[in-house]
Amino acid sequence: MQLISYNLNGIRAAMRNDPARPGLIDWLSQNDFDILCFQEVKATTDVVDLSPFEQLGYRYHWHAAEKKGYSGVATFSRIAPTNVVQGCGLAVYDCEGRILRTDFNDLTLLNCYFPSGTSGDIRQGVKMAFLRDFYDYVQELRKTRPNLIVVGDYNIAHTAIDIHDPVRNKNTTGFLPDERAWMDRWFGSGMTDAFRHKHPDEVAYSWWSYRANARNNNKGWRIDYASVSDSLRNQILDCRMLPDASHADHCPVWLSLT
Repeated sequence: MQLISYNLNGIRAAMRNDPARPGLIDWLSQNDFDILCFQEVKATTDVVDLSPFEQLGYRYHWHAAEKKGYSGVATFSRIAPTNVVQGCGLAVYDCEGRILRTDFNDLTLLNCYFPSGTSGDIRQGVKMAFLRDFYDYVQELRKTRPNLIVVGDYNIAHTAIDIHDPVRNKNTTGFLPDERAWMDRWFGSGMTDAFRHKHPDEVAYSWWSYRANARNNNKGWRIDYASVSDSLRNQILDCRMLPDASHADHCPVWLSLT
C-alpha cells in the first residue's frame, strides 16, 4: 500500500498549474499512490472540481470545517473503505474538520489536522486540549481497532533533529516542551514514527516558512507524520518526505506498507 499525507494549504490552489511546477493532479498522475490524505483543504466538495481525481481512479471522503475557507481534511482512495467516520465525536474539534477516519477491513486510518497554536494563547490552549483529548480518543479506539495509522499535520516538531534551529525555537509554538512531551508520550504508547523508524538519523523536513527563502535554504520543520501501531511496525517498507512536491508550504509524507 502506497499512501501520502499532504497539507495542501488549500486544495484549489494546489490543483492550479504553475509554470514552475506541475499542479497537484499532474503530479499525482506521475505517481501511483493508493491513498491520499489531504489536510487544510480549505473548501467544501461543491466548490472543487473533483473529476480529475475520479479520472485517476480515486473515490473521496471529506470532512470540512463549518467556517468557509478554513481547515478541513479529505481522504482519497483507490480502495473502497469499509467504514467512514467524520470527526471524533467532540463538537469543539469536529466543527473545524480535523479528523477523518476510514477503515479498510481490519486497518483504521486517521487523517488528522492538529491545531497550530500560532495565533496566540487562546489557540495554544485549544491545541493542548486537543492533544489530551485526541490521545484519549485514540487509546479508546485502539481497544476495538488495534491496527491503526495516524497521518497528518501534527504541528509539532518532536526532537532537535526535526527542526532547523532548535535553540532559537525552544519557546516557539510547535516546539514547546509540553508539546514535545506529548509526542514522547504518543510514541511511547504503542505508536511508531514510521519515518524515524526507517531513518533514525536523517534530517528531513515537511514544512518551510514562506519567509526568508526558507525552503530553498532548507530551514524547515518536520511537523507532518505517519504514526503506525506497533503491531504494524514490521510492515513498514519505507517512509519519506517528498520535498520535490511544492504545491504548498508543506511537502507530502510518503508511507509504503506491505
